[in-house]
Amino acid sequence: MTKTPLRSVPDTNVLLASKVGAGPASPNREYFDRWERREFLILYSRDTLLEYIEKLLEKAIPEETVRGFLSSLFHIGEEVPIQYFHLRTYPIDADDIAFLLCAHNGEGTHLVTYDRHLRNLGGQHPFRICGPVEFLKDLRQALKTEPTTPARP
Repeated sequence: MTKTPLRSVPDTNVLLASKVGAGPASPNREYFDRWERREFLILYSRDTLLEYIEKLLEKAIPEETVRGFLSSLFHIGEEVPIQYFHLRTYPIDADDIAFLLCAHNGEGTHLVTYDRHLRNLGGQHPFRICGPVEFLKDLRQALKTEPTTPARP
């Protein structure tokens, strides 16, 4: 059960920023801490999962940290089967397609990223493409106004 109806897809750069040198006041750390408190739902697909694993290991994030994140993702995230593969607009970086498809197929409300090329696609998709700070503002607002809602099965 989540406290808001927000359904978010974090780009790999947000995940990496939360694991590498993120201080206690970091919006990246706050994003994942609030998710673990079930204030919103993180969506992932097979392709985003593979991207997370590849980049975390490439950046020498300890395997124990990677396993802990994956365990949390499997327990409180929602896996999205990709059934719809068409996008009106495509990002410059082909690796970003997986995150857009996940947000589309999972009826996401937000795609959270630092990637300016992805952020430039905002307004062309049915979800908000924003950075962690903007997402956290939306989350705080939703927590003020939304009753607790069950997560989708």
